[in-house]
Amino acid sequence: MIEEAKQVLKQYFGYDEFRDGQASIIEYILAGKNTVGIMPTGGGKSLCYQIPALMLDGVTLVISPLISLMKDQVDSLLHQGIPATYINSTLSNSEVESRMEEIALGEYKLVYIAPERLESFGFVRFLNTLPIPLVAVDEAHCLSQWGHDFRPSYLGIYKAVNQLHSHPTILALTATATPQVQSDILHHLHIPDEYKVLTGFQRTNLFFQVVKGEDRKRWVERYVQKNHQHSGIIYCATRKEVENLYLFLEKKGFSVGKYHGGLTDTVRQDQQEAFLNDSITIMIATNAFGMGINKSNVRFVIHYQIPKNMEGYYQEAGRAGRDGVDSECVLLFSPQDIQTQRYIIDQNIVNPELHENEMQKLRDMVDFVHTEACLQNYILTYFGEHAEEACGHCSNCLDQRESEDVTKEAQMVLSCMMRMNERFGTSLISGVLTGSRNKKILEWGFDRLSTYGLMKDQSQKEVGLFIDYLISEGVINVEGGSFPILKVSSKGKEVLLGDKSVSRKVQPTVTAIIPKEDGLFQTLRTLRKSIADSEGVPPFVIFSDKSLQDMCVKMPKTSQEFLQVSGVGESKMDRYGEIFIHEISAYLEENPAHQVKVSKTVQNRKTNSSDTPSYLVSFALFKDQKGIKDIAKERGMSTATIENHIIRTYQEGVLDDWGILFTEEEENLIGKAVEKVGTDLLKPIKEELPKEISYFQIKGYLVKSGQN
Repeated sequence: MIEEAKQVLKQYFGYDEFRDGQASIIEYILAGKNTVGIMPTGGGKSLCYQIPALMLDGVTLVISPLISLMKDQVDSLLHQGIPATYINSTLSNSEVESRMEEIALGEYKLVYIAPERLESFGFVRFLNTLPIPLVAVDEAHCLSQWGHDFRPSYLGIYKAVNQLHSHPTILALTATATPQVQSDILHHLHIPDEYKVLTGFQRTNLFFQVVKGEDRKRWVERYVQKNHQHSGIIYCATRKEVENLYLFLEKKGFSVGKYHGGLTDTVRQDQQEAFLNDSITIMIATNAFGMGINKSNVRFVIHYQIPKNMEGYYQEAGRAGRDGVDSECVLLFSPQDIQTQRYIIDQNIVNPELHENEMQKLRDMVDFVHTEACLQNYILTYFGEHAEEACGHCSNCLDQRESEDVTKEAQMVLSCMMRMNERFGTSLISGVLTGSRNKKILEWGFDRLSTYGLMKDQSQKEVGLFIDYLISEGVINVEGGSFPILKVSSKGKEVLLGDKSVSRKVQPTVTAIIPKEDGLFQTLRTLRKSIADSEGVPPFVIFSDKSLQDMCVKMPKTSQEFLQVSGVGESKMDRYGEIFIHEISAYLEENPAHQVKVSKTVQNRKTNSSDTPSYLVSFALFKDQKGIKDIAKERGMSTATIENHIIRTYQEGVLDDWGILFTEEEENLIGKAVEKVGTDLLKPIKEELPKEISYFQIKGYLVKSGQN
């Protein structure tokens, strides 16, 4: 059966192999076993029911929480030659009746509905007239009150499905579920634990970054300026913040949209459609936006403020890079955001047990911001998954910035707080330190304090950001609700007494880490947008960015070659093959250098896929004195991957010439640093060494000394 499923996969979806977990889930479904699939966003959950739907007799019912997801999924299926439809509140009564007639006549293989529709006795009676072999429950975490998006209507799904005479198999799918939520899904849908398929939560194509102590508005401006050609989502905690940031970026000339609960349904729908169709590049939104949005080419997700829990954060961040292309997830942190989220929780949750549960989730989110360990691993651990090693490409793993001692400045702040009797907030404290003539400062006589004007060489905003940093480091505690006051923590008292020092990383610069695409990619993207506009669908429905990138590498000249492009099935070949092949040929005629450049890259990658192991190919280039970045660019891989390849040659004893990696003097320096601070984290080792010695060399030393 699985071989037949692979043929369907290739014919309709253009892929040769299943992703991790897909084959197991499909085998269970075809064997009639109720199943739970827990896979990361972008892991290919929808294929787990779409392929069985094409293989089983009758119509598959898909229960989905959001209207936007239904439309996107149906649009994509129709473009792949698969008959599908949806029934939801956007349709008129006559449209619903018409679609129900078509469903009864067997014109569709998949029908999408909202869970609330199963509460209608008449609709369930209609379903009992149909051959339904499979019911897919998407976003299954909505079943659990301990999840981040509980929907009571989900609790009635099993009872309704159990009434169907066709006795359909149930498949539940989700991307974000803690062990407790997983248990709830199994319990409510009566699924044995043995039919739970958990593929892991890791998204290797996502780069996670936490940014603290920055002027967020200016940081975002610089970031979107450097990445203006890419689609991105910026999440804010409140409607007010969405409006403020939207107006700021719009005035700067950026292509932005907005989405929150205070807008009318029509405005929200228009903004969403504009973003899906690439008419606007950046969507600024509250968490009301995005669930079920199937836009595959989102290259970055920025959280402008800290979310209230890790489930929501990972689901929202996971909307980047659904096509598997490298993408970024950035969290901008300021301590006052914690108060905002506490207020939101206080206002919306009355049940004491649920309230405490949400507060604990918020504390877990704050811990994520402050951890110095691997960010990806923190996420995996939260969801109950054990990580063997650091990801090697999050901001914590790659943080090689130099630290500067700011103990003296910290003592100035703490001393000022003490002299103000620890009764005020950031604004007034920073005003005193910078010598402000604020009326309140003068009335309270704070201009006569010895700490008044101690930091007048800085702006009040800069000092305020420094205070935020001290809070994030636990040197200062925040107390109170709407008007928080600052207190010197126990750690802060040690700093005041000179028993503990404070260091701060040199502030990061904003770079365009997402690489610019080549000219052919831009040409194909323009063609895709033109076709999408003419057909009234989002561009990613035509082809994903990953498919376009594969076209740029393979440069297909015939229909058969075009079918070898990732994501190209027979239906898309018939609809778009000729026009894309013609566009590629025309571009290559005008730009012959592109073909030469790509041919060299392909040749290097062919070396990788030959009998020579990939890590040895990387090492051969390194031995030829090529730099890590050059090798990464040549092989189309990340620098972290190339470094791991080279380290592996030493781990496996392929070569023991450590002189290529570091000199004897550098080795001795690293050894002394390791002896002093241990091997638990790389950053403390790095901070003990001259800046010329890299993390790469430290990793090599640990392998050589048997400590890694």
